[in-house]
Amino acid sequence: MSAATKVGAVIITMGNRPDELRALLDSVAGQEGDRVEVVVVGNGAPVPDVPEGVRTVELPENLGIPGGRNVGIEAFGPGGRDVDVLLFLDDDGLLAHTDTAELCRRAFDADPELGIISFRIADPDTGVTQRRHVPRLRASDPMRSSRVTTFLGGANAVRTKVLEQVGGLPGEFFYAHEETDLAWRALDAGWMIDYRSDMVLYHPTTAPSRHAVYHRMVARNRVWLARRNLPAPLVPVYLGVWMLLTLVRRPSGPALKAWFGGFREGWSTPCGPRRPMKWRTVWRLTRLGRPPVI
Repeated sequence: MSAATKVGAVIITMGNRPDELRALLDSVAGQEGDRVEVVVVGNGAPVPDVPEGVRTVELPENLGIPGGRNVGIEAFGPGGRDVDVLLFLDDDGLLAHTDTAELCRRAFDADPELGIISFRIADPDTGVTQRRHVPRLRASDPMRSSRVTTFLGGANAVRTKVLEQVGGLPGEFFYAHEETDLAWRALDAGWMIDYRSDMVLYHPTTAPSRHAVYHRMVARNRVWLARRNLPAPLVPVYLGVWMLLTLVRRPSGPALKAWFGGFREGWSTPCGPRRPMKWRTVWRLTRLGRPPVI
């Protein structure tokens, strides 16, 4: 382990969970090893009282999850270069153990190809990890660590060299799939992603559909994700598979209407720069168990 590995943390908040935010900050402050510097971004809202030494940035408007996190990255210098690793943590989460930052340092120091670590999310009361929080297709065993092809947005660590090389999160996404966009760009640049079951963020069990914009954003950003990152022959295959999966899940009428509205919007609106991944990256994703058509 290198004692020189500097770790920072970015937390975005809407200012509506001050008690949970304080508990999270206390769990970060209690990490073993060198101090973790923290930036809290008020995403269109004032930042509640925070402990001394925690930096804050208050944005005049809500930039969405990726936009807010990008502001937090830049608070550590361009591309976050003032630190070596950035933790991204949901403001209603809680680091379960005091050695998480140290485990991150060791993991990145031991593996120079490792670019991103996805933590395990567990319910604080039951200890259960939902299948959707295991970022691989074979999600039945959340206690198994492995290489993966994406990561969880509110419980992860990113080597800042990745951000320097491939850029930050896609701010235009606002909410949904921004992690996969960054993951695909990182993998295309040669970095690897690990899911680590021993790095745990406690987070209350919730349904993503609690967000009013969920179905529209999921569909729109799925199209944007494909248009931005996939080789042209794979775009219709990827989106066709996801349309079929959506129909099989039999969402409610209003949800399905919102989903198709977002799907149309994804095709009719700008998605940002198109940089299709190399075919060797497609093969790498396939070997890792998740070809970019699922």
